[in-house]
Amino acid sequence: MSPGIIILVVAAISFVGYFLGRRHAMDLAAKGGVRLHSLPGYYGQTVALFAALPALIVLIAWLVVQPLLIETRVTGMIPDSAIPEGGARSLVMADVRRIADGLDAVLARGGMSESELSQMRADVSNVRTLLAEVGVALGSDVPPPVFEAAKTYRQIAKTGTIVTGTLALALSIGFALWAYRRITPDLRARNISERFVRAVLVSASTIAILTTIGIIASLFFETYSFFRIYSAQDFFFSTVWNPQFRGGSELGVLPLLWGTFYISLVALVVAVPLGLMIAIYLAEYAAPSVRSVVKPAIEVLAGIPTIVYGLFALVTVGPFLRDWIAQPLGLGTSSSSVLTAGIVMGIMIIPFVSSLSDDIINAVPQALRDGSYALGATQSETVKQVVFPAALPGIVGAVLLAASRAIGETMIVVLGAGAVARLSLNPFEAMTTVTVKIVSQLTGDTEFASPETLVAFALGLTLFVLTLGLNVLALYIVRKYREQYE
Repeated sequence: MSPGIIILVVAAISFVGYFLGRRHAMDLAAKGGVRLHSLPGYYGQTVALFAALPALIVLIAWLVVQPLLIETRVTGMIPDSAIPEGGARSLVMADVRRIADGLDAVLARGGMSESELSQMRADVSNVRTLLAEVGVALGSDVPPPVFEAAKTYRQIAKTGTIVTGTLALALSIGFALWAYRRITPDLRARNISERFVRAVLVSASTIAILTTIGIIASLFFETYSFFRIYSAQDFFFSTVWNPQFRGGSELGVLPLLWGTFYISLVALVVAVPLGLMIAIYLAEYAAPSVRSVVKPAIEVLAGIPTIVYGLFALVTVGPFLRDWIAQPLGLGTSSSSVLTAGIVMGIMIIPFVSSLSDDIINAVPQALRDGSYALGATQSETVKQVVFPAALPGIVGAVLLAASRAIGETMIVVLGAGAVARLSLNPFEAMTTVTVKIVSQLTGDTEFASPETLVAFALGLTLFVLTLGLNVLALYIVRKYREQYE
C-alpha cells in the first residue's frame, strides 16, 4: 500500500464525510425545527477536516522520520570492508537506497516474487544486470553486505508504510465518525472551519520563514566548516582564484565578485534605460491597440530559456563585438567577454524592468496627472515631475529585481563571458562570476569536506550578504527620497 493510495483513500473518506455531515446537519434542522448556527456546508467541512488532517499528519510525520530511522538501523549492517577506498559510508548508503528502489521496480514489473527476492544473494546472482533492466545503473558489482542492507532497507520501509497506512486510515475513519456524531445545531462549525483556514495561512507563512532560515543555516554551517580549514583573510582579500583539486588552492573571492558586479552593471546599463523608456511609452503615450500588441511581445523575452540567450551570445553577439570593435581597436581577441554577457543579459532582463515599471506607473492616480495638466504642465513635464517621482519606489523595486536576476544568472555567463577569474577594467576580456564558480566547484570530483568544494558555500553566503546589503540600501534611499502624496 503506497502513500499515494493511502492519500487517495483518505481523500475519498473526507469527500464522503463532507456530504454526510452536510446532510446530517440539514436533517437535524428539518426535524427539530431549529436554526443552525452555521451553514450546512460548514458542518460537512468539519467532518471532512477531522477525517483528513490526523491521517495526513501521521503520513507526513512518517515520511519525515522514515529515512532517519531506517538508515540508523541499516548503516550498522555495512562493515568497513564494504566501503571502497577513498569513499564514504554516506555514498554507500546512497547505493543502498538506489538498490532498494530498483528491487521495488523489479517486483512491480513481475521479474520475481517476494520469496525469490528474499533468497537472492549478491555473490551468486547478477544483481547489476537485473537492476540495469529497470533503469538502475551501478558503477560496479554489488558487495553482498550492501545487497543485504538494501533488502533490509526496503523491508523495513515496506513494513513501516503498511503500519503507517493502517494507522492513518483508522484515524481517518475514527475522527470522521467522531466529528459526525458531534454535529448539533449549536455546533460552531463555521468557527472550526475558519480556524483551520487561519492555521493553513499561518503554516504557509511559517514554511516560508523556516525555508529562509534553513537556507541561511545551511550556508552558514558549511561556510564555518570551510573557514576552519581555509584562511578567511586569504578568501576575502586575495586577488587570485586558482583551485587545485590536489590541494594547495588559492581561493580569493575578489576576482569573482568583480566579474559578478561588472557583468551585472553592464546588464543594468542596457536594461534599465530601455526598460524605463518602454514602460513610460506604454503607460503614457501608446494607444490601447499598440499597447495590447507591444507589451506581450516584450514579455516574450522573459520566457526564452537562458541557454538560448547563452547561445545567442556565443554565436552572434560575441563574434560581432570581437570582429567589429575589439580586434580593430586592439582591445581583445576573444568572443567571450564581459560586454558580450552584459549586453545579452541586459536584453534578457528588459521585461523585468519594463513590465513591472509599466504596472507601477499605471497605478499612479489619474488625479495627479489631471492636476498637473490643470496647472499648465505638458505631458512630458507631467511624466518627469509628477508621475515618475510618485512611481519611484516601485521602479526601484523593479530595478532591484532585475539586478538580482542578473547577479544570479549562470548560463549566459558561461557561454558569453567565459570562466576566467581576473581583475580587469577591459570589457572585452573574458571574466566569470560567483554563481558560475559555485556550480563548477560543486560538480567536481573532490571530496565534499575539501576546501575546494566547501568554498561554494562561502561564495554563496558572501553573495547573499552583499545582495541583502544592496536591498537594504535601496530601501533606505527610497524611503528617504520618495514623494509623499495624500
